[in-house]
Amino acid sequence: QDKEKLEICKLNDPPSAETVKDMIKYARNVIEEFRRAKQYKYILCLTLTPLVELLEICELSLDKMGAVFEDSNVYMLHMMYQAMGVCLYVQDWEGALCYGQKIIRPYSKHYPSYSLNVASMWLKLGRLYMTLKNRTAGVKALKRAIAIMEVAHGKDHPYISEIKKELEDH
Repeated sequence: QDKEKLEICKLNDPPSAETVKDMIKYARNVIEEFRRAKQYKYILCLTLTPLVELLEICELSLDKMGAVFEDSNVYMLHMMYQAMGVCLYVQDWEGALCYGQKIIRPYSKHYPSYSLNVASMWLKLGRLYMTLKNRTAGVKALKRAIAIMEVAHGKDHPYISEIKKELEDH
């Protein structure tokens, strides 16, 4: 699955091996830069300005990497996940949903069928849909999360009961 995880854009003139190698190096560096910036920003008092800077790091790197990598590339997914996290923190529900929708299909492809990473993403999407008053999509996403979690945790797990209660309350 490594080839799928490191998918390159399908262009008429594909990027050279050197360009891909350079972009992987860039991606690793920007991920490390983001981690350092995130740690530093959270140690300081959390204001919107540092968080906007973190989101800008994500968006700029996604633009740059997107010239070489497909959205399903693990480096792209990592930065989209980070951007989603920042959006969630600042309560930009539409932004978080947009990133989540881009993430879920590749996650479902890269991870095993009953992966809790996939269930967690469906859970986040379901809650975002509900928050944004899209009950139909929210119920569908939450049910997908429950289906995975029932296999991974067992049908009687408290997490599952909690999510089912959320569904009843909406």
